[in-house]
Amino acid sequence: MSVFLVTGANRGIGLEYCHQLKSRGETVIAVCRENSDELERLDVRVEKVSDLSQQDSISDLISRLKGLEVNTAILNAGINHVMDINHLDAASIRQQFDVNALGPLLLARALMSCMSRGSKLVFMSSRMGSIQDNTSGGEYGYRMSKAALNSAVKSLSIDLKDQGISVGILHPGMVRTRMNLMSNGIPPEEAVGNLLNRIDQLSLETTGTFLHADGTVLPW
Repeated sequence: MSVFLVTGANRGIGLEYCHQLKSRGETVIAVCRENSDELERLDVRVEKVSDLSQQDSISDLISRLKGLEVNTAILNAGINHVMDINHLDAASIRQQFDVNALGPLLLARALMSCMSRGSKLVFMSSRMGSIQDNTSGGEYGYRMSKAALNSAVKSLSIDLKDQGISVGILHPGMVRTRMNLMSNGIPPEEAVGNLLNRIDQLSLETTGTFLHADGTVLPW
């Protein structure tokens, strides 16, 4: 039995992570701003955090985890404010940077006190953070923030390798969630099953690789 910490755990992909991990007997720490009925029914440890992009909130979470070893942290929380070139919103873009890129990096640094050699840090990114793969344009704030996340996490994978901590950068595919209402997307159950396969296979040999949930290596 391992200890998994999952952020953005009250709905969508985060909730499904908690469900599948609990089902296979892992210890789950679900981190979210607000609990949900679905998460409550899973009977996992829930840690409410007001804002994971703020250092004070992160420090408070780490203080509550004192003495606990986290084997795998899945940093899944994120936001997407849709915008095109004619509707740029600077404040929204900055918020997406804070939540999608800077926040996960700050949390990862703080979690070092709860992790040891053999632990894993997993970041939920997006194919939309790939510059080479961008063929449709738009989505400025989201694309920029996920590209920044990818860059930061690649550096993190190098910095943590000597400490024996593996770092994963994962794209879930097109998934039907509240944030992404794609009618042709796959259900969260299928996406998370694939993602957990990638996490289970993550090692120091594959650390820092940008992967699709199906195992395909994605371009930067």
